[in-house]
Amino acid sequence: MRKVISAIFMAFTFAACSAGDRPLHDMRSGTGGPDEFSVMPVAALEIPDTLVLPTPTPGAGNRSDADPEGDAIVALGGSRAAQFAGGVPAADAVLVAQAGRNGVAADIRATLAADDARLRQNRKTFSLFGGAFSRDRYFRAYANQSLDAYAELARFRALGVATPTAPPAN
Repeated sequence: MRKVISAIFMAFTFAACSAGDRPLHDMRSGTGGPDEFSVMPVAALEIPDTLVLPTPTPGAGNRSDADPEGDAIVALGGSRAAQFAGGVPAADAVLVAQAGRNGVAADIRATLAADDARLRQNRKTFSLFGGAFSRDRYFRAYANQSLDAYAELARFRALGVATPTAPPAN
């Protein structure tokens, strides 16, 4: 009986060690079906006002090329031209000044990436099997750093802050 328990324990230990440096989100599809992330919808076909073809411009985009950034800006209520404006729009200058009132670290992305790598390494070191049994480790890794949206909504409403409606909690 001891040998069986020892063999099972060793198998789990080796399985945990072979996990390697997996990404937090495992985006591989295990169903064998089509990959929904590789499908790129395109704009509907349309007949132009004139059938005269414009002169090709080197480096210019094609009307049928996908523009996900512009589509996102339009979906959020902005102008497609805003992505090429450069700098901070005048309407957002006060917001940017307020956000940076205590200074802005130039290397904030590198700092956050290093802190995140250290957090994940500590979690991997101190967990029993390094998360070998979970399929997607993202939500477990950041569980203590996430906010409860409905608790925050209740807190803001109790403070008298005007809040948007929210779908009912499950």
